[in-house]
Amino acid sequence: MDPKILELYRNDPRFACEAYEFVCDSVTYTQDRLGRKELKSREGNERDEDRHVDGGELLRGACEFAIKQFGMMAPMVFQQWGIHTTGDFGDMVFLLIDSEKLSRSDRDDPNDFRDVFDLPHALTEGYQLTADAYPSRKTER
Repeated sequence: MDPKILELYRNDPRFACEAYEFVCDSVTYTQDRLGRKELKSREGNERDEDRHVDGGELLRGACEFAIKQFGMMAPMVFQQWGIHTTGDFGDMVFLLIDSEKLSRSDRDDPNDFRDVFDLPHALTEGYQLTADAYPSRKTER
């Protein structure tokens, strides 16, 4: 495990270590999904401003990534990790910025993550469990 994430967890254990790692992976996933992962300047250096994803983009990308990784279990995984709202996700982002695991642009603001959408609902959208999905068993006497 990354030493910076372990230190972050020791200082702020509201969220599981895996949650902090998931946020970092979500940034990479979202950059890749939006085509912002491999942008280079003329000098061959990565340009952070071109790779940047805003709060809403990251939240949507994280939900999509969670559903890919965990399927219908995504809401329970987030709950187990201590993530209940989009604001919680934003808190982790800014803790990761403070620990230098993520970078920040001048436009970033913690409020970009506050009450953006209902996180548990976004993680279950498209899934529907019904009794019809499970045939009843009739026992013969």
